[in-house]
Amino acid sequence: MANLLIEIGNTALKASWSEGMTLGKTFRYQGEKVIDFILSLTAKEKAEVMAVASAYDLSLSDIEKMKGECSRLIVLDSAHKEILLSQGFPDWLSYDRAALVMAARWLFKGRGCSVFDLGTTLTVDFTDATGKYLGGNISLGFRTRFKALNRYSKALPLVDTPLENYPSVEYSKSLNEAPLDSFTGTSVESSIEAGVISGIMFELEGYASFHPENICIFTGGDAVYFAKRMKNSIFVVNNLVLMGLALIANGYNEEGII
Repeated sequence: MANLLIEIGNTALKASWSEGMTLGKTFRYQGEKVIDFILSLTAKEKAEVMAVASAYDLSLSDIEKMKGECSRLIVLDSAHKEILLSQGFPDWLSYDRAALVMAARWLFKGRGCSVFDLGTTLTVDFTDATGKYLGGNISLGFRTRFKALNRYSKALPLVDTPLENYPSVEYSKSLNEAPLDSFTGTSVESSIEAGVISGIMFELEGYASFHPENICIFTGGDAVYFAKRMKNSIFVVNNLVLMGLALIANGYNEEGII
């Protein structure tokens, strides 16, 4: 029997079957019938271990339904933090960030990591070479910044995510090395685009400089967009949260023993 890994986020659900640390096809669902979707995944095959990480607390009835679909259920939410605490994480850290860090320190054992999740929010978390969690920050994500500018200003339009060829020069070099007019807008729309992109790039490069000895890992929906604009080498790892859940499902502990 395979394990079923499920990440229930603020806007969407992601899930994958796994054998050990090998992830299968990734499923994505955006809707209100979350439990019905989960039950559809186990309609033909029950899971050995079902590891579920949720941005909101699951109801007791939903937990009971999921228990019937697996031999063992592991729930990570604000009401079920025992596993994360046992991994040496502070109790304020969200499940998804903890899972990201677990996966990063497993992939790059013996190296400090700076883990960037570029999605609805932009989070960065740091570990040292021993895997110890050093803390991290949260700010607005790429598309969230465009929406915030539009929502909280009467004069600014809602701008879509810029195309890959905008601004006029690639951000393969540091913004500090690029000519000023290469990332300065010449209209309201281009000013918003250039401002958001430049702001995030300055942010990413600044965080990377905090621990220059660390491996930088990008994940999330906008990881590739920004990774190729960084001057430093970046590892882009898809489904890092699901990978962390796979570690938990397989009994990973802080010493790295499975």
